[in-house]
This record gives sequence, C-alpha cells and structure tokens, in this order.
Amino acid sequence: MGNFKSQCEKEIDLLIRARYPLLYIVSYEEERVSNLLSKLANERNKQFFIWTTTCGIHKFEELSRPEQPLKVDEQTRDPLNILNHIERQPYPAIFLLKDFHPFLSDHTVVRKLRDLVENLKQTYETIVILSPILNVPVELEKDIVVVDFELPNKEDLNQLLNEIIEVVSKSGEVKINLDSETREKLISAALGLTLTEAENAFARSIVVDKSLGPEDVEKILAEKEQVIRKSGILEYYHPAEKLEDIGGLNSLKDWLIKRSVGFTEKAKEFGLPEPKGILLIGVQGCGKSLTAKAISSFWKLPLLRFDVGRVFSGIVGSSEENMRKAIRIAESVAPVILWIDEIEKSLSGVQSSGFSDAGTSARVFSTFLTWLQEKKKPVFVVSTANNISLLPPELLRKGRFDEIFFVDLPNFEERKEIFSIHLKKRKRDPKNYDLEILARESEGYSGAEIEQAVISALFDAFVEKRDINTEDILRNLKSSIPLSQTMREDIQALRDWARTRARPASLPEKEVLRTKERKIEL
Repeated sequence: MGNFKSQCEKEIDLLIRARYPLLYIVSYEEERVSNLLSKLANERNKQFFIWTTTCGIHKFEELSRPEQPLKVDEQTRDPLNILNHIERQPYPAIFLLKDFHPFLSDHTVVRKLRDLVENLKQTYETIVILSPILNVPVELEKDIVVVDFELPNKEDLNQLLNEIIEVVSKSGEVKINLDSETREKLISAALGLTLTEAENAFARSIVVDKSLGPEDVEKILAEKEQVIRKSGILEYYHPAEKLEDIGGLNSLKDWLIKRSVGFTEKAKEFGLPEPKGILLIGVQGCGKSLTAKAISSFWKLPLLRFDVGRVFSGIVGSSEENMRKAIRIAESVAPVILWIDEIEKSLSGVQSSGFSDAGTSARVFSTFLTWLQEKKKPVFVVSTANNISLLPPELLRKGRFDEIFFVDLPNFEERKEIFSIHLKKRKRDPKNYDLEILARESEGYSGAEIEQAVISALFDAFVEKRDINTEDILRNLKSSIPLSQTMREDIQALRDWARTRARPASLPEKEVLRTKERKIEL
C-alpha cells in the first residue's frame, strides 16, 4: 500500500553510496524492503533486481505487473549461477536475494561471494540478502554488513491507516468514527506488527463490524498478542494482580508509585529519565513474581514474559538471533514491562560457556547486558532471582537496573496483611479471624506458605460442611514445615549478602505503615 519510509532508509542509502558490497537485512517484510530498495535504486540511477530460488532473477518492474504471468528463469534459480550472473553484469545495480541464508552453509557459495567483493566495489553493484533469520558464516563476517530493519513506527502506521480509510470511505459502507485520541490508541495498539500484519488487523476490524472506531483497539491488541506468541520467545501476559494484592513490601511499593509517572511527557520535560528496571532478589514465595505482574496493572502497561531458556532452543547458531529478536519485539511495543522470572537459572552456565557450548551462552548474555545498559526505548525490565550465587557478577553492576531490591520473609505486620488479603480473596471477612495469633504463629512462613495454609483450611472446612475458623488455619500452619527451616542456612547467607548490596523491599519491622491514617510511626 504505497511506499513507506523506514528509519533504516538513511543507513541503507549511506551503505550503498559508500559501495559496501554485501548487505544482510534481517526482516520478514519483503514488500517494505523491496519498495525501499527500488526507491533508492531510482534515486541513484541503478537497476534493481530481485532473486528467489523459485523464480530466478527478475527486474523489480516485472514483479510489479500482476496482469502478466511471471516466467521462471531456470538458469538463475541455482544460487551459484545467480552469483555468476551478477559477476557478468557491468552496470550499477542492486540485487536483492530473498531467503538466501540456507545457501550460506555451502562453502562454494560462500567462496564465490568472497570472490565477488572486489568486483562489486568496482562496478557499483550491491548484493542485499534478505531473511528473517540471521546466518552469517565466519568467512563473511568482515565483508558483510548486517542491518536490522525496524518494524513500522507511528508515522508508517498512520500513513497506512490513512490509505485504508481513503479506500474504504469510497464504498460508503464503512462507518469511520475516529477522533485524534482514538486514532492514537489504534496506532499505538498496532506498534510491534509488520506493515502487512497491521493492514490485516485493520482490515479484519473493518470487515467484522463495517466500522472503525474505539471498540477496535482491543481487536488490534489481540492481533498483536498472537504475533508475540508466535515468536515463541516472548509471552503476552494478562495480569489480574494489583499492588493491593501484595502484603507488605512498602518500601518497594513506594518506589514503584513514585516512578509510575516516569514514562510521561511531563517527566521527560522535567528532565527525568525513563525507569530502566529492577532486580528482585529474595526468598522463594515472598512475592517477587507477584510484584512483576502487579507493576503491569498499576502502570497500565503491557506485560511480556521473557523465557530466556527458549532463546537457547532450536537450531545451532540461532540463539544470538533469538535474543536480538526478543529485544526487537519488546522495543517495538514499548512502553512495556519485560518480566524475566528466575533469571539466575537461565544465566547460570555463562561462566563455563567457553567449554560447554563454544561461547554461545556468553555471547547471548553479552548482548543482553549491553542492551540493558544502553537501551533507549521505554522497556522496564523486572527480573527475579532466588539464588544469588548463580548470578553472573556483571548483571549486578550499577546501570543495568535502577535498583536491586531484597525481598525477605514477611515480618509480623506484613503477615497480618497477607492473611487479610487471602481471606478477602476467598470472600471471608478478616475481622472474623484472630489475625494477631495467626501472624504470631506463622513467623518464618513465606507469603505463598501462608496462602497454602488458608487454602488447606478451606478444604478442611468444606469437607466438614462448615465455615473456616482461626483454629483451622492454625492447625494447617503447624502441620507444615516452612522453607525458612528446611533452608535456614541458605536464607541466612542470602540475608547476609543483601545487607550491604541490596535495598530492603520492606520497611523495618519497627516501622508501622498506616495507609488509611496516612501516618508513619517510628
């Protein structure tokens, strides 16, 4: 649907003018890339050819004539033959080779590309390899330039939406109900989609209701959710948890409340940087993952769960590309919360990477660390960890995260609050239970263990066809052994480490925070 300017246009144009012989563009968007290269070729008085293994080589103009059937050029379908064909062309040209990456495992093809490098510089020719997968052989690393073709930005999507509205308005059958605010929401919802995906999403909304308005924002978001899920690395998560569902952690909550305005234009004008992220370290079952979900609800931002383990699955050599892909997707839908649960399990093999996996883990980790330090897009990273001994020390360096919080076992007041939250969640009035006794008898229990005690008590009462009481909960508390006893030494070591290296997520036990009265007793 017309030509769209990419943020990469200047970079690609500069590389072509500087006579870089081999470019590798990583993108699914063949049409967008083809249109961009055609435009650059016209501006530089160069011919533009497109090659596929199914049809051979053709001029771009031939592919733009749907009324004429395309003839297959059998002689140039072979990858080695097309490179020989390019070598014989004496005139300036751009050659786009689609999905050429599988042939880069053939040593003869790689050798031919290396032979072509000097010839291409002399003839003002450029070979552009286009693929959604990055696969650069070691032999070509010094000769090839990799360009990540960014997904459409707001300007691109706005132009696309204008063209769609112009087309459907002519029919008179579609009702367009878009004010400036709704248009902004539609375009923001489509961020992260390719141009084709966005076009399909807009078109689908129009076909379903014969209209385009505020109600279509959710439909576009649903389409984006499918795209993120298909990536296989990121998971679009729908959090139902709120900050009120977390007992205690008042110091952490206060920090989050203050930074909730960090993504606004007013904050930027005031000189505030966008929040980068937090690392939550602490005892299992004390609310780290729950906090990650609650931040998304409180800040009203999408939540993407990043399973780092999936980065290392699949074919050999794809791990680095998987990490780059995950980063691209997260940045394309920013502002967004990126949640990495139990990050130490994913990165525990980094130190021995040189011996175990030829350095793959180390390279992937390095890519991730560099992005954490240098990222410009508003992606707020929430990482959780239980075992600090498995964390690479580079991750804890200042600048990676805004703050490192230590989440300890809940204190007395926090345990009372946790009991109250879980009783309310099960449609019980906390006033009918002795929270003082429950909090005192549950010393050393995590929030998750307290929840399980309440659930077990509910089962007991349900079987006996009566309502739950304080004694039921106490009995279930005493029948279970908390993690603080079975892992006493590990938890103490964690506390000792956090004492000088992390910020407490909870106020000290002597500080009683009374939210309703807006009063703090010391």
